[in-house]
Amino acid sequence: MLEFVSATRLARDEFWEKAALALSLKRMESDDRWVPRVAFENSRGLPEVFNERIRTPSEHDILAFVHDDIWLDDYFTVDHISEALDEFDIVGVAGNKRRLPGQPTWAHTKITHEFVWDEPANLSGGVSHGKGAWGMVNRFGETPAECELLDGVFIAARRGTLLEHQVLFDPLFRFHFYDLDFCRTARGRGLTLGTWPIAITHQSMGGFGSETWRDGCAKYFAKWKD
Repeated sequence: MLEFVSATRLARDEFWEKAALALSLKRMESDDRWVPRVAFENSRGLPEVFNERIRTPSEHDILAFVHDDIWLDDYFTVDHISEALDEFDIVGVAGNKRRLPGQPTWAHTKITHEFVWDEPANLSGGVSHGKGAWGMVNRFGETPAECELLDGVFIAARRGTLLEHQVLFDPLFRFHFYDLDFCRTARGRGLTLGTWPIAITHQSMGGFGSETWRDGCAKYFAKWKD
């Protein structure tokens, strides 16, 4: 029914012993409706890994693109993703109901000397943060909600929908901005995006402002002029 698609720099054995995603999936082994699709010892950009699974025929039509450093705190994740995709074409755990010109992240409207958060009324969903599972919750806004942009830490869609509408991830964005670009492509082809209450804990805060992030930002604004 569902593929959890991820990439990791870890070798196979190390991933299943240490990674937050792997330990989370082990807790869900009694549920036979999902399979893992993990690129081990990966050096490719996330779009290449994700597009490979979109293009590969499988009996599992639902794809959940997830980072390897997330804890799946919700053991009804498979059920909740399926319910969400009855409502939206593409779903995530956090997003923004609007998009502004020059917006640098799903949650921030601009960068001055720091990142400027959008107004709470425009944000949706929530993500916990911490090294261990069930971290401190950052609740951004009401969910479910229709959105323009989603946080790439967790994005799910049906393979058939993406292929039908020719929506893929752009390999130009190896790690940062692949999610914003994907959302804008999907919206441009008439797909709906939305958040859903699925509990996860992310071990990272996203790397905003790093050198690789700024490189991705320049490429993103070069591609999208508005």
